[in-house]
Amino acid sequence: MPHDLSSRLGRLWAWLDMHLVDHGFVRAVYNNFHDLGGGMYRLSQPSPAQIRAYHRRLGIRTIVNLRGDHGYGSYPMEVETCRELGIRLVDHRMFSRQPPSPETVEATRQLFDSIEYPALLHCKSGADRAGIASVLYRHFRMGVPIAEARRELNWRFGHFNFGKTAVLDYFFDRYLQDNAREPIPFIDWVRQRYDKRTLHQAFNRQRRENGVGDWIIDKLLHRE
Repeated sequence: MPHDLSSRLGRLWAWLDMHLVDHGFVRAVYNNFHDLGGGMYRLSQPSPAQIRAYHRRLGIRTIVNLRGDHGYGSYPMEVETCRELGIRLVDHRMFSRQPPSPETVEATRQLFDSIEYPALLHCKSGADRAGIASVLYRHFRMGVPIAEARRELNWRFGHFNFGKTAVLDYFFDRYLQDNAREPIPFIDWVRQRYDKRTLHQAFNRQRRENGVGDWIIDKLLHRE
């Protein structure tokens, strides 16, 4: 349900929804903020107060929202705050439980070349979708090899290589395995050899059922 910020009651409901339903009370304590270099920073869903703080401290020009237009109160409040501060908000939806499509990888590469910096990129928790976007940023924008850049998918940022979100690790692992056999630039591998459906099926075949892992990711951490 869309949140109406034009009334005090609507604004209060959006604020409560952001903190209680969308778990903003956790992010108010720890925002999972990290510097990726080159004027890009990764973090979890920022609140309006956090956006203002980063804007004052870092001069943020762009925010890349990897959640897309979602139904929580945090979204209209983010839209409003970015408009107020003159920050460009880019909705660039990515997913944590499926490998990216070639079109998404290409669009992400082009996005990083087109936005103004300094910039923030975020998902809900700053772990999975922010992780894969950070790998792509470090590789495409900073020239870091995938073997090194993929360290952005790490438990230090809240990402775990078990459960369904491990498909993101598997995506980069398959590239590194193919590249070891026959060297090929990552973007060429994505364009010429990679098939999202085939890779996802292979991941599901080799993945062991991990009820505890899925419970941690889906129920305890409430990852999207």
